[in-house]
Amino acid sequence: MKHGLPTVAIIGRPNVGKSTFFNRILGEKQAIVEDRPGVTRDRNFARAEWAGRSFYIIDTGGLEPELSEPFADVVRAQVLAAIREADLLVFMVDGQAGPHPSDQQIAELLRTSERPVLLLVNKLDKLPQETAQYDFWELGLGEPIPISSATGKGSGDVLDRIVEGLPEPTAEEAEGTALHVAVIGKPNVGKSSFINKLLGEDRLVVSEIAGTTRDAIDTPMRYHGRTIIFIDTAGLRKHARIEPGIEYFSALRAQRAIDRADVCIMLIDATEQELHVQDLKIAEKAWAAGKSLIVVVNKWDLVEKQTGTSVEFEKKMRERVPMMRWVPILFASALTGQRVQKVLDLVIDTAEQRQRRITTREVNDVVHELARRQPPPHYRGMHVKIMYATQVDKAPPTFVLFVNYAKSMTPAYLRFLVKGFREAWGFWGSPVRLRLRARREKKTV
Repeated sequence: MKHGLPTVAIIGRPNVGKSTFFNRILGEKQAIVEDRPGVTRDRNFARAEWAGRSFYIIDTGGLEPELSEPFADVVRAQVLAAIREADLLVFMVDGQAGPHPSDQQIAELLRTSERPVLLLVNKLDKLPQETAQYDFWELGLGEPIPISSATGKGSGDVLDRIVEGLPEPTAEEAEGTALHVAVIGKPNVGKSSFINKLLGEDRLVVSEIAGTTRDAIDTPMRYHGRTIIFIDTAGLRKHARIEPGIEYFSALRAQRAIDRADVCIMLIDATEQELHVQDLKIAEKAWAAGKSLIVVVNKWDLVEKQTGTSVEFEKKMRERVPMMRWVPILFASALTGQRVQKVLDLVIDTAEQRQRRITTREVNDVVHELARRQPPPHYRGMHVKIMYATQVDKAPPTFVLFVNYAKSMTPAYLRFLVKGFREAWGFWGSPVRLRLRARREKKTV
């Protein structure tokens, strides 16, 4: 299976420098850092890259095994969820304070996690002269690695060790042969029932209780000679409604599933009569990630219909959200099986659309015709020309335009170009990206 990016969790008691290390890896201040314990009661989550490997890194709240404050149980639940989620654990301790009884208790917990652990001894600002790291051999977690998160000393070596400890990509992940499809949507819109109906068997647990699916579950099938792997995801809630621990990491897995997918099928509930803001945000997550998108209006069998009900429903969606004009919309029922099998053909078609490669000559012919039909806006009174255009990537289709005054290209004009590209080549269900490069016109003498 294609497991997506691995995850690294930073664990430790309060005020040992976890958030400082998290910020150091990302090169920006995403986590709040303050010189007092307990500042990180929630957890931060971001994507990082080192030596050509990408991974997710989680900054957890300070773990205090014996504390009984009101927030202690919440933080503990989140940390335990992070440990279960992670492929590699980074256990950080305070080199200035020396070994602490809580460090030993956390070490015992990590030994039972069956996850690889790197032991970082932080706040050793006078490296390489420091020797305080040797006191932490007593934790029994292998070689203590000295580091100063504040100054950055030792950070490169730690990142090298992290990358070495990450699981290797599988052969299929490297080859990219299977088609990965994430089924996304709000809780309790029928995602598991939908996949079960597609597969013709009950492989996933189905319940009327929202939130039954906690994990992103991979389920393979063969269709028209292609291997399609469906990822049934936990429902994405509003951030304000995400509960600590398990709920948070269910949402985290759903986001990872979108990142892994080639095509996202977004289910919405037909009985709600309209597209909600949360539906839009989920769709935008997939679109912004460069994934092809199919919208399935589920539970259509429960809607009282008149002539043109589906046409009116679809019209409202496309008028409300500009990107929906280019997205296939299907009305189906996971309960009765109505139109469910048509989704497989849509998945294959949209996956092929995102893989299309247009010749440079054809790209320039279309761009010049569009510029002739509607010239670019002038820039400070000067004539703007699109000198050259080419497709530089696919999945999603990405084009570069070389323009003498790139700043002149307004969002409205770029939308005009994208619309022209779609009229010429389709790219149905897939986002189209444009990049601008400044290039001066050559003057002849």
